[in-house]
Amino acid sequence: MPSMTCHQLQSSVITGHCFPIEDRRNMHGCVKTGTKRDSDLLLTQLRRFYETTYPGNMEKLVAYFAVFGESGIGIDTTVPLEKLIETKVLDHYGEHYNRIHNGFLEDGKVIALLQAAAKGDRRIHSACKRAQVGEAKGGEMIAHLRDMGILDVEASREAPPQKLHPKQKLKREVARHRISHKLRFRSPFLRFWFRFISPMHRRIEQGDYESVLSRFREQDTAFTGLVFEEVSQLYFRLRMGDDPYLRCGSYWDRLIELDLLARSPDGGFIVGECKWTNTKMNRGELVKLQEKCALVGLEPEQVWLFAKRGFSNELLSMRSDTLVLVEVEEMKTILF
Repeated sequence: MPSMTCHQLQSSVITGHCFPIEDRRNMHGCVKTGTKRDSDLLLTQLRRFYETTYPGNMEKLVAYFAVFGESGIGIDTTVPLEKLIETKVLDHYGEHYNRIHNGFLEDGKVIALLQAAAKGDRRIHSACKRAQVGEAKGGEMIAHLRDMGILDVEASREAPPQKLHPKQKLKREVARHRISHKLRFRSPFLRFWFRFISPMHRRIEQGDYESVLSRFREQDTAFTGLVFEEVSQLYFRLRMGDDPYLRCGSYWDRLIELDLLARSPDGGFIVGECKWTNTKMNRGELVKLQEKCALVGLEPEQVWLFAKRGFSNELLSMRSDTLVLVEVEEMKTILF
């Protein structure tokens, strides 16, 4: 496959819907998000992790999988997660470093790109900019990392702005906006490594584990939140079935980001929001989601809310055919 620049990777999307969302069935061959393929991979990984670690509940599975998924490291899930990071990762830093950074990962620019992809908004242009990598070099590295099975490209579903007539001038912020795909690690452990371990290598070599653990504590909610979002999407697809909702996944554009956006055969939309925090999800989260939809003229026929710690009494009283509430423990059905 010929290498592509970051800009080409970002631009290879076929579009064509009234609401700014593209048709994922006709993607250019270089951008392979493969909704069902990604779902199958995640499902396989989750089930394998469950069968080898047997965590006590789904919340613990998500939290521990976000760190140790696909690591090949044997863990005891009755041990606190931070203690496992210390004894299984930091105490054996040299071994893991040699295993992960072998060969092509010795390239400092590749490491910088992977560190950038593991944090921030994951958008390709942002990662290349953060890593101080040019578009041509960035596209080349991303293609190589995809061939190696380290990264996937999650294609944007945003359609480019349409002019009402040929001479229409778009607003400056609209004209300058760049549709950008996102980078996704195939291994949860590698995402953890390049988010928390690799950038702190000097401190780790000096025995300063607390700096790493402190950073993990500060960022754990957002870090694990992405995995919870992916698990929520998987649960939705398995519960609804793949065929009626082929165009399903996260959505982002210049104005909004949605954790879940699915389109049914009749053209209706389903939207979803995921909350990985230690507080119950309340009506305010629903209102914010409704406001985001209104901002782009989206009128969903159904809303799904996914929560780590459940829902407020007010939200529970609003549950209906058009408002589906899912707690993390309900998702354990995907494991069997």
